Amino acid sequence: MLKGSIDSLWIITRREFSSYFVTPIAYVFILIFLVLSGVFTFYLGNFYERGQADLTPFFSFHPWLYLFLVPAVSMRLWSEERKSGSIELLMTLPITRFEAVVGKFLAAWIFTGIALGLTFPLWLTVNYLGQPDNGVILASYLGSWLMAGAFLAIGSCASAMSKSQVIAFIFSGLVCLTFILAGFPLVLGALEDLVPTVIIDTIASLSFLTHFSSISKGVLSLKDIIYFLGIIIFWLLATVIIVDLKKGA
Repeated sequence: MLKGSIDSLWIITRREFSSYFVTPIAYVFILIFLVLSGVFTFYLGNFYERGQADLTPFFSFHPWLYLFLVPAVSMRLWSEERKSGSIELLMTLPITRFEAVVGKFLAAWIFTGIALGLTFPLWLTVNYLGQPDNGVILASYLGSWLMAGAFLAIGSCASAMSKSQVIAFIFSGLVCLTFILAGFPLVLGALEDLVPTVIIDTIASLSFLTHFSSISKGVLSLKDIIYFLGIIIFWLLATVIIVDLKKGA
């Protein structure tokens, strides 16, 4: 049974992953991601002016970069299936709802990971310019990929809720923005005089920024990894429920 589930997951993942490269959309997304990564790192992040050989400027913009780009990937996961009617065919296949949801998610997560991995010239650049802590950089890449997975899981759920990709994009972006702002210093500072410290700490602990910031410093805490995996699992389970409820819609 386990082997059958793995085989089904692989089939769905491979099918979905291949579909990204049928049209130029995948290449456009990767190009935009790489260009914006370079702009944020070298210009907005003042890479050369800082005089430090590290990728802190690169990773510090990732939450905001994902806020706009990842929903653009996730919005088509289920909306397109429902709009074209192909979801009915998908639901007739000998697979469970969970396998379909996870397979689609894994394809998008792998695709995003490839886009992230193609930024490796930046890593080579800082090693050429100085002697960075490559352990910190590696941890930051892992943390960024986990955070991208959390964004995608939320986007998958948003996509399952509507046939409209635009609505899925907006809803996903708003939810992800909430998870980012929960740890934003300005937001937390504004709440200091309004609510007790324990509530502020609780809100901050739910933020992507809080956990990603910890990982990007080279601290691979089990707490932070469990947080991102927990977010992914929660929203994927929510997606399964919504897909099941809307299977006839």
